[in-house]
Amino acid sequence: MSRKHANTLFLLSALALPTLAAAQGFIEDSSLNLLSRNVYWDHDGHKGAADKREWGQGFQLAYSSGYTRGTVGFGLEAHAYAAFKLDSQRDRADTGLLVPDSDGSSRGEASTAGAALKLRVSGTELKYGELRPYNPVLALADARLIPATATGFLLSSQDIPGIDLEAGHFTAARDFNRTHHDGGFRAAYAGVEGGDVDFIGASHSLRPNLGVTLYASRYEDLWRQYYLNGNYDIELDGGRGLNLDFNLYRSLDQGRALAGDIQVTAWSLAAAYRFGAHKLTLAHQRIHGDQPFDYLGLGGGGFHDSIYLANSSQYADFNGPNERSWRIRYDLDLSTLGVPGLSFMARYIRGSDIDGGTLRAGTPYAYYGDDEKHWERDIEARYVVQAGKAKDLTFHLRQATHRISGQSDVDVDQLRLIVSWPLRIL
Repeated sequence: MSRKHANTLFLLSALALPTLAAAQGFIEDSSLNLLSRNVYWDHDGHKGAADKREWGQGFQLAYSSGYTRGTVGFGLEAHAYAAFKLDSQRDRADTGLLVPDSDGSSRGEASTAGAALKLRVSGTELKYGELRPYNPVLALADARLIPATATGFLLSSQDIPGIDLEAGHFTAARDFNRTHHDGGFRAAYAGVEGGDVDFIGASHSLRPNLGVTLYASRYEDLWRQYYLNGNYDIELDGGRGLNLDFNLYRSLDQGRALAGDIQVTAWSLAAAYRFGAHKLTLAHQRIHGDQPFDYLGLGGGGFHDSIYLANSSQYADFNGPNERSWRIRYDLDLSTLGVPGLSFMARYIRGSDIDGGTLRAGTPYAYYGDDEKHWERDIEARYVVQAGKAKDLTFHLRQATHRISGQSDVDVDQLRLIVSWPLRIL
């Protein structure tokens, strides 16, 4: 942890001490958790593409206080993250798993820390500091050794029955492969950086089994984005069920339009049928527009989770200009078959009709070709220890194969082995 981060945490703690002494609620509801995560990442390139392979160990320490008593409650959140290199070479680095060094290799160790103040009035909460927003228009991933963070304000409210409200304003970010906190946001596919990010959203339960979500966002000098989701659960006889999930995005260029003209509508519809230990899902996704459906990344080059379309997968997002794609997925939960904690997943996605021929010269999306096609196959296995001293220890194996007929991406086989162990200290 740098001296600057340590001084910040000390100052925030000192500011909170008077209320700590006056109100035990600040301490009573406090929690301190440690997550240990070990990740092996193997990215096997084909047709001349580089292989990337690294192994690391990460630790995530997170503290959250309770609130002081009274009409307005005050609290504090703080975190410290560390990543250690277990295996990496300069010629196969740059997986995004570890923090890069100036010579192109990965640093042997890296650490970062941050904090946020929070206040609560009834069911409304306001936070300011280093946060981890996760919603359809700004979702920071936690798929490597340490998660990404963003600096700004986050307001959430549940004061209206049946409605969850959220709004945010963020001015800076730190990617999962960086330690500094003054990085910017990035258009993931355009590769250009804009300014601040603002959003507002609401989720409403029309019925216990029917929900609707709406979000609107602005990424300064790049785009305005609108999101709609509808989710419907249908319970059937004999332990069977059906889920319908619809996602819709509309993106339009904004301000200086640093990524060029953007007029894209993207949608997906997924139907999942559950029967006993099994679940089968079919999904269709379409991109309407001469640009790809782009979404928020961070300045370190990482792709994040700000895309809730059904066919966004381990490697590819199937979001090219005018692309249409289909997915079939099978899930197996062996808990109901006598092996609690063990589950499997397999899916196959095929995309076609990618058309980059109408992209204007000079646009950052000009790497798309005409009539591109690609497919991806993902296989996952997951086991969570159910009891004993190693309770909640998780083993997660993820394998993806991607093949493309076109120029916008590469053929790749990707393997990830993740071992995580969450521990509650307080």
